[in-house]
Amino acid sequence: MSTDASTTASRAGVKRPKPPLIDAVIAFLSSVRFGVTLLCILVVLSMIGMLIIQQNVQGFDAYYATRTPAEKLVYGYLGFFDIYHSWYYNFLLLVLSLNIILASIDRFPAAWSYIRKPKVTATKPWLARQIASCESEVAIELTDAANRISDIFKSKGLKVITTLSADGTKTIFGERGKSNRLGAYLVHVALLTLFLGHFVALQTGFDADVSMTPGQVTNQIQLIQINLDKTEKFAVTLPFSITCTDIQQKLINPNGNIDVTNTLDWRTQIQIDDPEYGVTVADISLNKPFTYRGYRFFQAQTIPVGHARVMTVDAFPESGGDPIRFQIPRNGRISLSDGTLVEYDSFQADFTLSGGQPDTKSADYNNPAAVFNVTKPSSEPIKVYAFANKLPDNAPINAPRAGYRWKLVGFEKAPSAHILSIKFDPYDGSFIAWYFGGAGLMLALGFVFLFSHKRIWALVEANPKGTVTITMAGDSNRNHLGFKDFFKIISSEVEKQCRKRNPTA
Repeated sequence: MSTDASTTASRAGVKRPKPPLIDAVIAFLSSVRFGVTLLCILVVLSMIGMLIIQQNVQGFDAYYATRTPAEKLVYGYLGFFDIYHSWYYNFLLLVLSLNIILASIDRFPAAWSYIRKPKVTATKPWLARQIASCESEVAIELTDAANRISDIFKSKGLKVITTLSADGTKTIFGERGKSNRLGAYLVHVALLTLFLGHFVALQTGFDADVSMTPGQVTNQIQLIQINLDKTEKFAVTLPFSITCTDIQQKLINPNGNIDVTNTLDWRTQIQIDDPEYGVTVADISLNKPFTYRGYRFFQAQTIPVGHARVMTVDAFPESGGDPIRFQIPRNGRISLSDGTLVEYDSFQADFTLSGGQPDTKSADYNNPAAVFNVTKPSSEPIKVYAFANKLPDNAPINAPRAGYRWKLVGFEKAPSAHILSIKFDPYDGSFIAWYFGGAGLMLALGFVFLFSHKRIWALVEANPKGTVTITMAGDSNRNHLGFKDFFKIISSEVEKQCRKRNPTA
């Protein structure tokens, strides 16, 4: 008695050693609860970034001006105006990435064991604890019952393994969808890819813009740096030159204005002259960006001063006769039948003369006019004006010039210039994030939630009275209600076939 008491006392006095601090920290960092908490915080911060206009988004200046002094102070201090570049947002992404990696390392061996070493045998008590189970007794030989069950499992798409125990019982194991056990790790890989691409794009890229006017050639873009109400632009030299060859604005109503509400699409055609890769021609539309050597070009805005893309002109011979009708593009030239060369000079939406030079009073098409340089054979070029509105015949500016009276019959409306937004991403971080990470995440989530790992066991035991007892059970890693219906169909089929003397009858 005294010996037992002393042993019990000595055991009670022994304290279990605490796990090392590093183990406790790793266990905390790899916990699912901690990861879900981080993910929820990031979702909240991302929603703040969606609700509060960010400083690199067009229209931020007007939005910032409407904020109260308190909002400017608090939001600015917390970094809400540039939340995706804030230190705490990127720190949370880093910690969440670490959580995903540690959790994957910690739990992957158990998931892999379902694939490499499936549980092919079972006992009655264990089967009774599964999410679906049933038992029946049938008058059939044990081997015949096992074969019929195996055939039914195979007909339902299950991969079958049959084992024979030492006591003569047989276990028929069937499963399908075992790769679904790895679905969570596909989600982890997609999330890490999304985070990595986002981080690379933020750290190595920049935003810029460039104004494109037909005929303009440039090898510089304007790097944009925004700090709340202060926007700065710095010239950045490109390793290639860009030539704007055409701009077009597709209008809902061709007779309307060129504002946003009357626009279907904007189109800018550029030619890239690269000393290393040669010439590349690209069309950039509203929903059709263009990527070249890490530079991604988007339509950003227009300079909505009325202009013309193509002009239709009638030239009435001064000597009489039918007019000569021709079309001339912006920055184009054309030769008439008598050798007269007509070259585009300018287009004025609301024509006026300022200091003796053609100009426009407004951006609207109130008094549209095209200005050309016309050269007769063996003559000097002279400037001529073609108006869309009817002018008095005796108006000096409407007098015949270069042997013709000129009339602007029609024109395709277009803005003065387009502004392209440029996202420089040398390592394709955004491409990696959204196409591999984003698309991969959606596919992985679909794989995880739309499919499941189904397992069914059938334990066949011989009874002394010449019958066999079939104990069936199964489980699934998700969609338990659907699995129970699936199990009911299979168990009903097994009982039906095993009660038949001739299963093909």
